[in-house]
This record gives sequence, C-alpha cells and structure tokens, in this order.
Amino acid sequence: MPTEAQIAGGHKATLNNPNVSDEAKEHSRQVLDNEFNGGDVPKSGDNENKNPGNVVGGLKATLKNPNVSEEAKESAKERLDNM
Repeated sequence: MPTEAQIAGGHKATLNNPNVSDEAKEHSRQVLDNEFNGGDVPKSGDNENKNPGNVVGGLKATLKNPNVSEEAKESAKERLDNM
C-alpha cells in the first residue's frame, strides 16, 4: 500500500507533467490542497525503521565503490564508526 508521501508525489508529478490535461492537473491540485496540506507531507521512509544490516552493507559498499567521491566515503566511514 502506498504511503502518503508516495500518493502526494504522484499528484505533484501530475502537476509538472506537460502531457497531462488541465482537468487532471486541477484535480491533483485540489487533492494536494485538501488532503495533503498542499503537498507538505513527510518524505517516504522518514518514520520507518531501517534494517541496520542493510544500512551497514550500503555504507561498506560506498567505501569500496571507485565511483564514489572521497567526501561521500568519509561520510560513510563516520556513519559506520558511529554505529
């Protein structure tokens, strides 16, 4: 089941899609205004717990990835050290 953030994101995408009719854009604008405080909703996953093992794995992968900047690697190392 989609989260509020995902639903609001779909309506925001509708507003910015040039291939969508004005009627559909108006409907999405009304839904955002009436049900989602104008689209101001928490990001998807803000309040959800993440699997710590997956987080650690992703941070370790960041450290070994040659396409990642040194700044990102330093940030990942700091986060790993704080876990």
